[in-house]
Amino acid sequence: MADSLRISMIQSHIIWEDRDENLGYYGELLRRVSGKTDIAVLPETFTTGFSMEVERLADTMDGPTVPAIKGWASKYNLAVVGSFIVKDNGSYFNRAFFITPEGDEYYYDKRHLFRMAAEDKHFTAGDKRTIISYKDWNICLQVCYDLRFPVWSRNRNNEYDLLIYVANWPEARKKVWKALLPARAIENMAYVCGVNRVGIDGKGFTYRGDSMTFSPKGKKLADAGKREEITRTCTLNKGDLEELRAKFPAWKDADTFSIG
Repeated sequence: MADSLRISMIQSHIIWEDRDENLGYYGELLRRVSGKTDIAVLPETFTTGFSMEVERLADTMDGPTVPAIKGWASKYNLAVVGSFIVKDNGSYFNRAFFITPEGDEYYYDKRHLFRMAAEDKHFTAGDKRTIISYKDWNICLQVCYDLRFPVWSRNRNNEYDLLIYVANWPEARKKVWKALLPARAIENMAYVCGVNRVGIDGKGFTYRGDSMTFSPKGKKLADAGKREEITRTCTLNKGDLEELRAKFPAWKDADTFSIG
């Protein structure tokens, strides 16, 4: 069992609606953490920004985004996490990915679509959670607006150890971002990593980053602040997590429920 897991938050701007430029740009950022981490997390819709021009911008599963990510994961020996706009079976999805150096691929389609930006008018919502086993850690993958909905992230019977959010979370709602990330860690007794972009997008919205990683007790382990082109890496400890769950087994008293 891998008792420790290194996770890196890749916080930067996104070149508006320019997939090729973003693939080149983020490929270089990932090169910088090669050999220094096990997982590198990029922001939501890292190839385009949070655009609703899905017909024009959507990629397919056979390229060029997925092959590029697989190439980075293999070349730099790390798992890569993020999301992109994809067209699949005639529908458009805000699809998160987790791709390992060995070429294993895992995907999650964003469940909660941000109606205030008409995301629900352009994308199809996912209906299945994704929990990945990687280096003997169980990892749950979610996207941005999902953060506001605790039932969807509820950690039933400790089915995951790490919860990852990739986001384009505007500066105007930074207090919500900062409050909910540690809340999700505490209530789920799991590590939480949230990675956000910085800069101004093509619609004029400002993003200040604040990518952070929290312990299961809600302690901040890493904070990227509002700086551009920054990576923050921290090491998560499985032994500490298991000790907490054994000494304070609040998870055994959790309510039972089903999601419709």
